Amino acid sequence: MSLVTTAIDIAAAPEQVWEVVLDPRRLGDWVTIHRKLGDDTPARLRRGSTFEQTLNLRGAHLHVEWTVADMDPPRRAEWHGRGPAHSHATIVYELAPTASGGTRFTYENSFKPPGGPLGAVAGRVLVGGLSHREAQRSLERLKALLEAR
Repeated sequence: MSLVTTAIDIAAAPEQVWEVVLDPRRLGDWVTIHRKLGDDTPARLRRGSTFEQTLNLRGAHLHVEWTVADMDPPRRAEWHGRGPAHSHATIVYELAPTASGGTRFTYENSFKPPGGPLGAVAGRVLVGGLSHREAQRSLERLKALLEAR
């Protein structure tokens, strides 16, 4: 299993950040590897909502079906994803107010590739530090998007 955790401070209230990060139609505005959503993606997400997302990682399109497993607005959301070849991912968003009136946004992604231990080794070789770099780039885009308001 691989784990990516990164965080960023954003000069916007947690409620403003929550509105953007929990709106699937806004994923293309800030998630660097996002390519498209399935046609039946709900406009408003709640616990139990599902949607399909196409991601691009190292030139390969990956289709993931996400389920919102837990939600505590505007503090925490947890997503469970099922991808190709029985791969699994869990993503957690945590939002905490900062002393300056902004938000500390923490992103965590745990990914279990298919193929047991051999698949885990192959996943580390193929992806390497890319997941962390892309997560950090996504959070920087989110910060720029929200602070430009």
